[in-house]
Amino acid sequence: MKRLLASAALCIAGLAAPAQAFDITAMSDDERTAFRAEIRAYLLDNPEIIIEAYQVYEERATQAKAEAEKQTPAAYSAQMFEDPNSWVGGNPEGDIVLVEFMDYRCGYCRKAHEEVMQLLELDGNIRFIVKEFPILGEQSVLASRFAIATRMVAGDDAYEKVHNELMVFKGNIAEKSLKRLADKLDLDAGAIMAQMNAAEVDKIIGENHRLASAFQISGTPTFVLEDEFLRGYVPLADMMELVAIAREG
Repeated sequence: MKRLLASAALCIAGLAAPAQAFDITAMSDDERTAFRAEIRAYLLDNPEIIIEAYQVYEERATQAKAEAEKQTPAAYSAQMFEDPNSWVGGNPEGDIVLVEFMDYRCGYCRKAHEEVMQLLELDGNIRFIVKEFPILGEQSVLASRFAIATRMVAGDDAYEKVHNELMVFKGNIAEKSLKRLADKLDLDAGAIMAQMNAAEVDKIIGENHRLASAFQISGTPTFVLEDEFLRGYVPLADMMELVAIAREG
């Protein structure tokens, strides 16, 4: 909102004086104070400008996402669909590919997880790819580091177990709780904890973030079903219908 107010202020200033003559940095303190008071008064008298500015902002953001999606996943096919650093579940030879950008602390990711597992079981012919995309703080990053390190140390089956456990994990995620989880799953906790801070783990997370940025992905869960982006939680019935449509196409 502050950004929108600033933009509105600059627009008003642009109407008030020729572009070449207006320079807020050249104002004295008194002039700047008076200018701000004038802008404030104008916005209070014309509050609809703020709504209009927000609508323009939303339209531009939507347009930016649409433009990004025009760069179909085919442009990033190898990184999106064939990245050896991303775990593959479901049917690795499936005729439909579903990618999920997820965060272990994301409530909607957790809600979607159970239904995605049902989808994979019911369909039986979906290649499911997980993109570790921690965006919700330190605990999210720690969880993804642990999952990635587990795959490096113990392989795909161990990763799947850890992934499923983290998706239903209750309480704070910390090194102690992750070590207990490793012990619970009969994994080599010491080796995994040591691997968590490896440069390769940083690289994988960084590459996933850059891939997400290329497609204006800023929230979780975000799914890529073949070449269609599904932003946010999608109920099982809807996802099954979308898979059927993708398969027909």
